[in-house]
Amino acid sequence: MQLVVGRIGRAHGIRGDVLVEVRTDEPDERFAAGSVLVTDPADAGPLTVADARWHSGKLVVRFADVQDRNDAEKLRGLLLVVDSDDLAPSDDPDEFHDYELVGLAVVGTDGASFGSVVDVVHSAAGELLVFKYQGAERLVPFVREFVPTVDVPGGRVVIDPPEGLFDL
Repeated sequence: MQLVVGRIGRAHGIRGDVLVEVRTDEPDERFAAGSVLVTDPADAGPLTVADARWHSGKLVVRFADVQDRNDAEKLRGLLLVVDSDDLAPSDDPDEFHDYELVGLAVVGTDGASFGSVVDVVHSAAGELLVFKYQGAERLVPFVREFVPTVDVPGGRVVIDPPEGLFDL
């Protein structure tokens, strides 16, 4: 399974640097010099990181073979991906990769079924599990108070939804 670790944004400067919207918890590892990243669409890559640095809170990356601003602008919008098989499992039992959560059954503390996880949203306020219930997309904060159990081997997450979550 391919996992998105970044999205290429606008060119930065005239030497071929680009801003990258980071979508990984390990940007310094994923974007280290010499790292090779597959692209989506695949025919635009792979891309090899020549240099990466942080500037004003944003990741600026230079890829090998990208010589100038014109080349950099052609990369805009590309997704940078890695294979999930290349990721090491987490040592923390309370830490999960998004791909491990998507597809898990969502059940209430009383055993009621609420569909399955369709996405994990990372926001400034924290992570949210996204699932569909009664034809509508629902979001629940991914914190122990509302998601007391995550059972990846068992294929389910247990939610104790906040009041009003299922009101339409």
